[in-house]
Amino acid sequence: MSDTLSLAQQLIQKASVTPDDAGCQDLLMARLAPLGFADERLRFEEVDNLWARKGQDGPVLAFAGHTDVVPTGPETHWSHPPFEAGVHDGYLFGRGAADMKGSLAAFVTAAERFVANHPNHKGSIALLITSDEEGPARNGTVKVVETLEARSEKIDWCLIGEPSSTHQVGDTIKNGRRGSLHGYLTVHGIQGHVAYPHMAENPVHKAAPALDALAREHWDEGNEFFPPTTFQVTRLESGMGSNVIPGEMLVHFNFRYCTENTAESLEARVIDILDRHGLKYDLQWHLSGRPFLTDRGALVEAASGAIEATTGQETTLSTAGGTSDGRFIAPTGAQVLELGPVNATIHKIDECVKADDLDQLSVIYEGILERLLVE
Repeated sequence: MSDTLSLAQQLIQKASVTPDDAGCQDLLMARLAPLGFADERLRFEEVDNLWARKGQDGPVLAFAGHTDVVPTGPETHWSHPPFEAGVHDGYLFGRGAADMKGSLAAFVTAAERFVANHPNHKGSIALLITSDEEGPARNGTVKVVETLEARSEKIDWCLIGEPSSTHQVGDTIKNGRRGSLHGYLTVHGIQGHVAYPHMAENPVHKAAPALDALAREHWDEGNEFFPPTTFQVTRLESGMGSNVIPGEMLVHFNFRYCTENTAESLEARVIDILDRHGLKYDLQWHLSGRPFLTDRGALVEAASGAIEATTGQETTLSTAGGTSDGRFIAPTGAQVLELGPVNATIHKIDECVKADDLDQLSVIYEGILERLLVE
């Protein structure tokens, strides 16, 4: 059994359902401390965070990830117990195998080999690990980044171990993500009896044309890196009975937006549409993350080269999918990439990865370290 597979199994066996780290960060530091990594624990409320760094000089290559996992769902539906971390027919099964304890194990073993071969490497190697990525993400990476920024400690290159691959390890890396903007709309009407509509004002009837306009609006064309911005209603709620005209209507919606728009421009356009339809409303906004993009440069070239050297295949750059903790790191000026195992089973019953893929991933990470931190 490889070192990477063994460490991944140990991590999976710790039932670290968000926001519980369940001792995973202790396990990581037990392997990193002998390599010369300094251990800094940053706990915010119920969330455990780890900033581990080897070296004092720049440039800094940081590996970012999370030890927390989503709930398993009914364990009786799993073919193999979700925290047993068994290997069956060449696949490692368990919650977090792909998202993202396999990546954490791969980075640690890559660092072990790299430091053994290059004890006097240039710059610094770091890990930024949280137990609050699958949850609200309010006390995890964002707080660690704020701490680092307050003391002017900068990350130059950041590798996030999110499962980016589609069919085989390294076939896709994420060099950016769309922004995510949530809107919480309350449309006000006047409650009344359905037999006397002239004495009431139905907010559903008033809101429907405005929602149709929002759904039909062409927000932008996208660009060479991002698809066009999308608008989706995620919740619609009104009414209390068959004989009552409702007095309010709740609408939740989300934008996944590209760099052709800003959160502020989208907010202004929504308000303009609502106002043009004469609605009486309250509207609150929540910005989950702004879009970010890492163009071709040192990190992209290092990752692409390491992938091709390891797998014999070229990689594809992508900005598809949801958000990641990269949205907190990229605004500091760091180049950010997501590179991890195949994402076909993430958050599913019977989450799994090919055991051999984790070894390949570890070799790729080692190759990136060599390309960036060896003179």
